[in-house]
Amino acid sequence: MSTVTRPVAFDGRSLSEVVDELTDEVRELYTADEVPWVIGYSGGKDSTAVLQLVWLALQGLPPEQRTKRVYVISTDTLVENPIVASWVSQSLETMKKAAAEQNLPIEPNRLTPKVEDTFWVNLIGRGYPAPRPKFRWCTERMKIKPSNRFIRQVVRRHGEAILVLGIRKAESQARARAMAKHEKRRVRDRLSPNGNLPNSLVYSPIEDWSNDEVWAFLMQKANPWGYKNKDLLTMYQGASSDSECPLVVDDTTPSCGDSRFGCWTCTLVDQDKSMTAMIQNDPEQKKWMRPLLDLRNELDDVSKEKETRDFRRMNGRVQLFNDRIIQGPYTQKARADWLRKLLKAQAHVRKTGPEEARNIELITMEELHEIRRIWVFKKHEVEDILPQIYEEETGEKFPGQDLEQSLVIRANEIDLLRKICGDDEIHFNMVRELLAVEREYRTKTRRQGLYDAVEKVIEKGFYESKEDALEFAKRKKELHESTPRPEAADQPQALTLDEE
Repeated sequence: MSTVTRPVAFDGRSLSEVVDELTDEVRELYTADEVPWVIGYSGGKDSTAVLQLVWLALQGLPPEQRTKRVYVISTDTLVENPIVASWVSQSLETMKKAAAEQNLPIEPNRLTPKVEDTFWVNLIGRGYPAPRPKFRWCTERMKIKPSNRFIRQVVRRHGEAILVLGIRKAESQARARAMAKHEKRRVRDRLSPNGNLPNSLVYSPIEDWSNDEVWAFLMQKANPWGYKNKDLLTMYQGASSDSECPLVVDDTTPSCGDSRFGCWTCTLVDQDKSMTAMIQNDPEQKKWMRPLLDLRNELDDVSKEKETRDFRRMNGRVQLFNDRIIQGPYTQKARADWLRKLLKAQAHVRKTGPEEARNIELITMEELHEIRRIWVFKKHEVEDILPQIYEEETGEKFPGQDLEQSLVIRANEIDLLRKICGDDEIHFNMVRELLAVEREYRTKTRRQGLYDAVEKVIEKGFYESKEDALEFAKRKKELHESTPRPEAADQPQALTLDEE
C-alpha cells in the first residue's frame, strides 16, 4: 500500500494552503443556494476525506449560516466485509453524536436494500446463480437502488440535490475519462450534471488528488467527528488493495469486490484479495473469517454448476448455446445446501469471533422469512423445509408461523407423492406445482389464465430427464433452422421484424 513518506505535491502548495482553499470553496458552494447536499460515505479513505473537508468547512461558518441539511448516506448491502461494516456502523454513530454536539446540520443515514433485493433472497430464495460479469444482478439491487431511492426522496422534497462524492481521476483511466466528459457540461464551477439522476448535480472536491495526497490530509488533519484516521490506515494496511467501494449510483461503477471495501460474497472477481489478506496478515485475530472466505470461494466455483443448477431457465424453458444447455437457477437441493452452509458459517463466527461479532447476522431473520415465502408460495416447495434447516443448524426453533393450514399438500401427502414418483424428481415437481396451481385458481370467481398456467407447468415438466430435454431442444432448433423464412419483399415489414 502507498504510504505518505514521500513528498506530497498539491501542485507545489502546502497541505494547509490546499485545505484552506478547498474549505473556502465548500463554504461558498454551501451558502450559494438552498439545495441540500448528499455525501456518499463508505468509510474508506476517499469518502472520509471528502466528508472531513465538508465538516471542517461547516465548522468555519457562523451558526446562522448553517441552514442547509447535509445528508451522509452509507449503503450497507448486508453482505459487506464484516470488519468494514462494523467500522462504518460505529463511525456513523460517532458522527451522529458529534454533529449534534457541534450544532452541525449533518445527518448520517445507513441505507439497506429492500428485503426482496438482498443477496441471499435472490440467490437462496429465487435461485439466481452467483453473480458473474455477464450476469451482474447484484449491483443494481443492492447498491444503486437504495442510494438512488434516497436521493430521489431528497429531490422530491427540495426539487434538487447536490451529490458530494469522493471520486478521483487517479482511481482509473475510465474514471478520469468519465469525469472529464462531465466537466464539459458543468453548469457552474465544480458542479457536474448527473446523467442518471435528474435534478441532481455532482461535486467532487478531491477529484485531482493522488492517493498520497489523500493519506497526507487524513494523517495530518484530525478527524473532526472524533474517529481515528490512523485506525483507518491500519485497516488499509491489513490488506493488499488501495481502493474503496464508492457510492454507486449507476452500473458503470466497477465492482467493489476487487477493492478494499466490497461484499464478502462477491464473485465478480477471481478472488477476494482484501479478506484473504486480512486473514493472512493477522491469522490469529482474523481466523474467524475463514468460513466466510471458504463459502465465497465455493460460490465462485463454476465446476459444480451442472450439479447445482437446473437445466431449465427461470421461466421453465430449455435454451441452447452451441448445442449445450444454458444452465438455469439453483435447484431446490442446492438452495437448501447454501442455506445450511451460511447458517453454519454464522454459528462459527458467533462462537469463535471477537466480541463485536458475537451477534453477527450473515442473513437476517427478515430475509429468512422472505426466502421461506418464495420457496413455499412461489416455487411451490410445499415441504416447507426452511424451519427444519434453521433448527438443525442453529439449535433454535424458527420464529415463524406454522404454514400447515396454508399448504396445498400436507406433510404426509408429500411423503406419499414421493413414494409414487420414486426417483423421478422432474415429475414429482410437476405434480406438486399442478396441485398448487389448482389451489390458487380454486377460490377465484374468474379462472381466466388457468389453462395457460397449467400448460406452462406441463411444458416445464414433461421431459423424462435432462438428456431428453437436450434432445428435444436440439430437434426444435433443427426444425426452426430448416424452416424456410419468407423473403422480406414478399411480406409486410412488421411481420419480418416480428420473426427476427
